[in-house]
Amino acid sequence: MRSRDPGVRSELVRRESREAYERLRTYLIIAVQAGAAAGLSWFIADDVLHNSQALFAPAASIGTIAAALGNRIRRAAELIAGVIVGVLAGQLIIEVIGTGPIQTGLIVAVAISSAAVIRGGGAVMVHAGSTALLLGTLAAEQSHLAVARTVNGLIGGVAAIAVALLILPANPVRVVHRSAGPTLDIFARNLTAVAQALEQRDVQQAAGASQRLVAVEKERNKTIEMVAAAGEIAVLSPWRWRRLDILRRYQHASEHLQYAYSNSREMAHWVVSTLRQREPVPASLPASIEHLGQAVRLLHRDFLAGREPDLARARAQQAIEEVNQACAEDVEFCGKVLVSRLRLAISEVLQASGVPKAEANQQARLAPDAS
Repeated sequence: MRSRDPGVRSELVRRESREAYERLRTYLIIAVQAGAAAGLSWFIADDVLHNSQALFAPAASIGTIAAALGNRIRRAAELIAGVIVGVLAGQLIIEVIGTGPIQTGLIVAVAISSAAVIRGGGAVMVHAGSTALLLGTLAAEQSHLAVARTVNGLIGGVAAIAVALLILPANPVRVVHRSAGPTLDIFARNLTAVAQALEQRDVQQAAGASQRLVAVEKERNKTIEMVAAAGEIAVLSPWRWRRLDILRRYQHASEHLQYAYSNSREMAHWVVSTLRQREPVPASLPASIEHLGQAVRLLHRDFLAGREPDLARARAQQAIEEVNQACAEDVEFCGKVLVSRLRLAISEVLQASGVPKAEANQQARLAPDAS
């Protein structure tokens, strides 16, 4: 057992290194954008306008950019809205009861409550509370710093949006490739593992593949966020408009691939049940699952290359033919549920490739409105 430890450790190190490299490739553009936005906002606030508290401008730009790749405009608006709410609430209370420890606590409470009343999210509440705190701890002659904070927040937010969408916009197709590619590869690879386990009647291998499909849910959610962020870039950045058609098609495909994943996860569960119940397994059933995985891989590649996904459709249709052959043989209860989930997953892949729902369901031998 000890003789295998160095090899196991070496494999773990390689895997962690690959994952770290992929994370760096995905998020390096965010780091570069944050640095550029921070420098630009500091230059405007300090060197051009000579504002007090100029440091808040780069802090605001970093907060707008670094949290995620998408929703930059919403985050900038939340930051500015929070600062304005904090200033208004703080100034109003200070005018009535002055400053001090008790007043500071009251100012912060009122500012956050006001943000909640206008349906502000967590970011709005944070900025409202921190701005109110600043006001509550300042002497009356320093109250102009709150106005400077508001102006610098606006500078930081605008600089962040300018960098993210005009100066250094990310390539949305590359974002999707780097985020969705590994997730879909894991999805397809585990479909292959499920197919092999079913063919070899290996319950443990099937259970392991089923658990890995469940575990990939977290990565799948990240991929959904990144695809949405890439779509936002393609819509809002003039330099990326030529990518808009590809991104819209991929977003449409992504919705159906989510359902394909959910049905495949359920299918894997029923593969395990089929094997545990020792039900008969037609030879064409594992092949159908394998070809479903190939269709997922091909669909991703074709979309990012701007090609019509004919190969992906062909693989999905081959999977349908094979599942039909399996149904012509002896399939028992668990196998029938497995087949129903498999048909649904294949139909979703066909819809992701651009086939209308009714036609995809018809090809998969499902009811027209099945989903």
